[in-house]
Amino acid sequence: MSTTHFGFQSVDETEKARRVRGVFDSVASKYDVMNDLMSMGLHRAWKAYTVMVANLQPGQQVLDIAGGTGDLAMAFAKKVGPTGRVVHTDINEAMLRVGRERLLNQGLALPTLVCDAEKLPFPDAHFDLVSVAFGLRNMTHKDAALREMARVLKPRGRLLVLEFSKVAEPLRKPYDWYSFKILPKLGQLVAGDADSYRYLAESIRMHPDQKELKALMKAQGFGHVDVHNLTAGVVALHVGVKC
Repeated sequence: MSTTHFGFQSVDETEKARRVRGVFDSVASKYDVMNDLMSMGLHRAWKAYTVMVANLQPGQQVLDIAGGTGDLAMAFAKKVGPTGRVVHTDINEAMLRVGRERLLNQGLALPTLVCDAEKLPFPDAHFDLVSVAFGLRNMTHKDAALREMARVLKPRGRLLVLEFSKVAEPLRKPYDWYSFKILPKLGQLVAGDADSYRYLAESIRMHPDQKELKALMKAQGFGHVDVHNLTAGVVALHVGVKC
């Protein structure tokens, strides 16, 4: 059996998806509150920057992968207007349900689909833009997922990957202290789940850094990749253009 990482643990590949699903089943109802608390509201600025870089035009076709509670899907839908389309997807049904309810409360009835990013149920060369925010690090085969994202993009279409990354060296120690000492306590206090937020901190350390992810994207069909470091590298936005 092949193994992969689940945080700092080594697990069977077939086990990782189930464990990740369990994490997000547990935190779905408190996900937005925890995002505000653990990032001190910065996740809103990171997503706003992503929407700005996306520079979507009316009528364009967008796929939001790991769309969760719908922040980006909502913002993208306002940009593409009634002539465009944003497909809101996630592998986790609980997260998707929270997101769909939130979108409907805002008067947005977007196509919503539970699907695995490694096996996207969409035709080749279909979307102008694909986005994945804070989801790539949870995928078992990142290369397969990126290859699928490239497949469903139109030629010269763009992939936006917003993800936790490698923080600048002067902030490394305080960031580690916050991640491993404070985050799990916040998770326990607000969501009743310290383990899921401990996994979050561990999964960030196991994720490819800025340079490694850029190389991985280029190897999977993106001819040009720009890297935007945000908040001293706590988060990075990778923008890949399909060959």
